[in-house]
Amino acid sequence: MRKLRSFDVPARTFIPQLVTASTVHTMDPDQPHATAMLLHDGSLLAVGTEAECRKAATELGLPAPSVHDLGDATVVPGFIDAHAHPLMYGQLKTWVDCGPEKAKSIPEIVALLKERAAATPNGLPVRGYGYEQTNLIEQRHPTAAELDEVASDREVYLMNASGHGGVVNNYTFALHGVDRDTENPAGGEFFRDENGELTGELSDAACNILTGLEGVKIGHHGPNFHLADAPEEHLRQLQIAQEGFLAGGVTTVGDAQVSRREFDMYLRMADANQLKIRVGMYLLSHLLDEAAEMGLHGAFGNAQLSFAGFKFYADGTLGGWTAYFPDGYVGDPCRTGQLYHEPAAYTELIVKAHRLGLQTATHAQSPTALEMVISAIEAAQGQRPDTDARHRIEHCGLPTAEQIARMAAAGIHPVNQPQHYYNWGEGVTDAIGTPGERFNPLGEFIAAGVPVTISSDAPVAEPLPLEAIQAAATRVTRQGHKLGGDELLITARQALEAHTINAAFAMGREDDLGSLVAGKRADFAVLAADPLAVDAGEIAGIRVLETWVGGICHFTADREIAADKELEHV
Repeated sequence: MRKLRSFDVPARTFIPQLVTASTVHTMDPDQPHATAMLLHDGSLLAVGTEAECRKAATELGLPAPSVHDLGDATVVPGFIDAHAHPLMYGQLKTWVDCGPEKAKSIPEIVALLKERAAATPNGLPVRGYGYEQTNLIEQRHPTAAELDEVASDREVYLMNASGHGGVVNNYTFALHGVDRDTENPAGGEFFRDENGELTGELSDAACNILTGLEGVKIGHHGPNFHLADAPEEHLRQLQIAQEGFLAGGVTTVGDAQVSRREFDMYLRMADANQLKIRVGMYLLSHLLDEAAEMGLHGAFGNAQLSFAGFKFYADGTLGGWTAYFPDGYVGDPCRTGQLYHEPAAYTELIVKAHRLGLQTATHAQSPTALEMVISAIEAAQGQRPDTDARHRIEHCGLPTAEQIARMAAAGIHPVNQPQHYYNWGEGVTDAIGTPGERFNPLGEFIAAGVPVTISSDAPVAEPLPLEAIQAAATRVTRQGHKLGGDELLITARQALEAHTINAAFAMGREDDLGSLVAGKRADFAVLAADPLAVDAGEIAGIRVLETWVGGICHFTADREIAADKELEHV
């Protein structure tokens, strides 16, 4: 079974709480709506009306509960972000935001980075993130020469919104001995102009020059983009990330790229009782052999921190034009992207993981990469049938109709990110033409009987589930274009399920998370309006008022507003 084998922490004793609201969407098909919940020891004891919850408290011999009345607010299960990169998200929050809200042109990006450089001690690198070339006025990547304007005496790195590369200044190339004659690493590229000169752009494995000795050196197993900092700084970054997830109503995260570095940081946070959100860890696939030797079979952990499975990469990213299209990109026929494994070698890895009872989660975007993944899972299932293996395909950008049917037959779970097409859907069509309008075909999945899970891929997108739900229900991009036909849409309710109970199932946590049912964890988000009652185009504007994990309120909007006002006076 894929479900988490929980080695839980001892129960805590609190005075029971009665939480009431005008609307509670339970995501329980047997009782979809409620107006009250009884909480005790971090769990839900009853869900229904206030009278029913009070009666349950009496029957259980509990003292009179304290009451937390949420008035006209709407309660939903805590959002589950099944695919994100918390440490990287927290790290980028300490960099310069060069996203579309901050900069619409390359000179504006350069100005932002210059401002940071002026405030940064000499010698320390300057790092920015969030630009997407198709959102810029120039419709291109910045160049090394343009980043030289920021600083020529230290590293300058501007990460692309995809997270799979970006641009560096010429100092960075010189520091690491990269010049026009340097060969591209396997699984990455130093981009060059028509004269063979470095442009400054680099992708995937080429980012190894930035990661230092402790970087994620994983060869063909996937890209390397996690930069090293001191452990104390990483802990601070994880704290920042945690607060960001809670502010979005997220209570559980699937960390989709866990190396020894992330593992160590999570253990330190858990040991210090500082881990507020729940984390399911997907270890990078280069650790598979070590896990097998250790006897690591199946998911395990406690309610707060658990091992969920293994993360693989099949190809690159559509946003960075490194997903594998062997015939080249429409926007640049010279680019093909890359596969990270030969199909036969990849199949051996999936078969091995499957034989050990381990869930796999493979990043795959192009039809060619998806074919490799689906075929490997079919081969593994053929050798050892398991109807509850729950193998995942992360992003699953452009599957064919035939591939979707095979995914349904094999029990494969796509984990999609609607915010990708919200933020840079136009970039996908620029890259591969009109087929890009089908990017993340959620409606087609549901029509074929394939459960849909949606997530943020933070920091590629902010962990804002309501924004993701709106994108899934409208397919309208940041620039106001609708991507594809109505057959690709899903309803707001289906999108809410995709970010709660479906996401719990994809992580093997449906027995304790994902819906508001007696016996499950008391994890929920409090919203200022009902996302199922407003126009789909207004869902992203709904405020998250509170976020509760295990019966404890870890985020309130009022507290955040007060903190912001206090900072304004500092």
